[in-house]
Order: sequence, then structure tokens, then C-alpha cells
Amino acid sequence: MEALQAAVELKADRVEVCTCLEQGGLSPSLGFIQTSLDFGLSTHVLVRPRSGGFVYSSDEIQLILREVELLNSLDVDGIVVGLLKPNMRLEREVIQEIRSNFRKEVTLHRAFDDLVEWHEEMEFLKEIGVNRILTSGLATSVSKGIPTLMEMVAHAKGSIEIMAGGGINLANVAEIVQKVQPDAVHFSATTKESLDPSSFFSEERLVFDSHKAKKLVDLCRNFT
Repeated sequence: MEALQAAVELKADRVEVCTCLEQGGLSPSLGFIQTSLDFGLSTHVLVRPRSGGFVYSSDEIQLILREVELLNSLDVDGIVVGLLKPNMRLEREVIQEIRSNFRKEVTLHRAFDDLVEWHEEMEFLKEIGVNRILTSGLATSVSKGIPTLMEMVAHAKGSIEIMAGGGINLANVAEIVQKVQPDAVHFSATTKESLDPSSFFSEERLVFDSHKAKKLVDLCRNFT
């Protein structure tokens, strides 16, 4: 909730609504999605039914398609999704079905970073009309993926957005923006914190940091 409120105040271009950031993000609740829409935010919803990799069973694929159908009815601004085959290539038929059926924007998330080869897969995403790719440049973090990110931006030629994400922080955002010149920058602006330490159910989780978010937004927007 704090992140949504800050996104309004900071005039964020869009938000990716999800839960369980500690696990890389999972599909959020309907109430959380509707709250983002009520705030007037450009609301893009992560469709990810479980943690781990992105090779899904047939039942999980059906669940993903069902979620996409429901998000169509909510009229959200976009969805964020990714599916892979066991050979670590895109699950093209399913992704094409999602793109054909979903009315608004589609972002292919960091499943892209698990690919064994990205050039042909990017061409496929361009051809079917996927709007953007969220990627760290096939690396564990954007800092390590800068050379590949630069190549991706050049290969995209503006026909699909490249959104740099995965470890964006105050120490590296200027370098990412300067060297990569991505179409967008994706970050969570979180800090690790122990939640309810006096409870038996205490958890260490990622908590939104509004000061960090403001600095990141300012660095992106004021960069020359």
C-alpha cells in the first residue's frame, strides 16, 4: 500500500502490482489490483502462480490463462508474464495466445533472462506485438548484464521496449541509464526488515522505502 501511495505522489509511469517480492514476485490479490486502479495508476499485473522457474505444467498454464482472462475483465493497463519450455526457449504458442486474447499491454518478464538464446526470441516477441521485455541482460543483476543489455537495446531498434530491471539501486542506476539507455527502468525500492519481531510468525521481508524510491525516480528523470 505504501508503494502504491508513493507511486501516485512520485507520478510513476506505471506500477507492476505483485506480492511476495522475497520470492521474486507472485500474482497479487484482486483487492490489491483494484486499489491500484482506484488510485488512478497505470496498473500492470504480474501473472505468476508460484515461485521458482518458468517451466509450467499444463495445469499451471491453464491457471495462467484463467488469470489473464480475469484481468481482461478488470480492464487493467497491462500484464507481466513469462513461460518457458523445458529446453529454455519461450513457450511460444501460449504466449501468442495470451497476446491475442489480452486487450492491453503485455510485458515479457525476466523469464527472458533464463533463455539459452535471445535474438530469435526477441524477434518472435516483436512479431506478435508484445510491448516490452523486462530483463537484466541474461545476468543475475543488471550491473553484470550491462554489455548484453546494450546489445538488446540495439537489436530491438525501438520496435519493442527494453526495460532494465533486476537489482536496480542507487549505486548503479546512473550507470545503467547512461550506458544502456533503456526505454524504461524497473525497481522495487525496498529494504530488508524484520516484520513483527515479537510474534511467533515473524518474517524477514522486503519493505518499501519511500526515500529510496524518490531518489531513484529523481536520478532517472534528471539524468542528462
